[in-house]
This record gives sequence, C-alpha cells and structure tokens, in this order.
Amino acid sequence: MYERILIVDDDIKIVKVIRDFLEMENYVVYSAYDGKTALKLLDKKFDLIILDINLPDIDGINLCRKIRNYINLPIIFLSARIEENDRILGLRTGGDDYMVKPFSLGELQARIEAHLRRERRIQEKREFNYDGSLWIDYGKRQLLYDGKIIDLTKAEFDIVELLSSYSGQVFNKEMIYEKLWGTDKDGDSRMVTEFVRRIRKKIKIFTQHEYIETVWGCGYRWNAKKEIL
Repeated sequence: MYERILIVDDDIKIVKVIRDFLEMENYVVYSAYDGKTALKLLDKKFDLIILDINLPDIDGINLCRKIRNYINLPIIFLSARIEENDRILGLRTGGDDYMVKPFSLGELQARIEAHLRRERRIQEKREFNYDGSLWIDYGKRQLLYDGKIIDLTKAEFDIVELLSSYSGQVFNKEMIYEKLWGTDKDGDSRMVTEFVRRIRKKIKIFTQHEYIETVWGCGYRWNAKKEIL
C-alpha cells in the first residue's frame, strides 16, 4: 500500500511541482489550496501532511491546531518566513518539522522518508513501564502518569521515544535532530531545545522528577526513576 500525503498550499505552481515529484516516487498525493478543503479531506487517512503557513482562509498555524484535534501524524510546515520565532511558533503549535522556501525537493523527500520510517518503526514498539507511575506506550504513542495521559505532539513523543529507548545514554542536540529528522541543517538543532522545554513542562504538571536530564556541555539523557516496591 502506497503512503498517502496531503499538500496544503495556495500556490498552485508549488503544489504541482511537489505533487508531480512525489507521485514519481510512488506516493499517493492529495492537494488542497485552502484550510477548509484540507479539513474536509482528513478522512482520507493520510500518512503525512505538508502544510503552508500562509493560506487564504485560515493560516497554517491555526489549521495545524485544528488538524491535531482529529489526527496524530507528521506535519511538515512550509514557509517563506525565515525568522527563528516563526519556526518556534510552528513547532509549538504541533508541527514536526519546518522548511523554509525555497527548498530542494531532495531535502523534502529525505525529511518525508525520515518521518515515515519512524512511523513504521513505531508499530513494532511495546509498552514499557519505567517506575510504576510513568508509562510509555510505544504502540499507542502515549505517555501516562498514574493512568493520566500527558498530551504530547508527535515530535515531542519522538524525542521521549528516542531518549527512553536508550536510557542513560547522552545525546547532543545535533544527534537527536539527525536521528529524528534524518538531515543535519545548520541551526535546526535548536528545535530540539524547544521540544525538550515543552516536554518537561508537561511532565512537571504530574511530577517534579526530571526524566529528561541535561548533561551540561554534552546534551540530554533519559533519567529513569526506579521505585522500590
């Protein structure tokens, strides 16, 4: 079964270029030129969405929020905005990646493949209990504390999945970015810092234990809390 991708962009030429390229790579591609149409297409069970920020009826940031109410899948933002604050806003909204226009189709394909590979690997994961209170369900992609779900975006869970799968091992920001997004682009590793901040904030609602520990000058590692029964 071929993987299904939705392109949401009001630039007809860009949509055609991306669609033609991806169809040559054997993806099933749908397109929408506004947010309203995109929402109507969500029942097509897409594997990934490519989302422009500047849309005529609803901006991509708000559209991303609406999409997250329905489904959890990789979302790659496209934008002509190059400021760091714009990238951070896109990621905080729930985006998993951010590419600045103009971009190369080869890099877009590499990022798509990286996201889809992780999705396929996730299907092989099993539930794992760390400390009797914090549960990570890799199959359902859920993080729970005392049975209560800690709501994470896809990218946030990807980081929890990576670090917790190698508990105690230190990963620097560049390593995390490369493993999760499959490409090493100058400056993009700063996205990892923002994701980690968000994950910590959400976990601290339930516990003060620092599951993602900063190793100063080195990076991050998963700090499992083992309880004695």
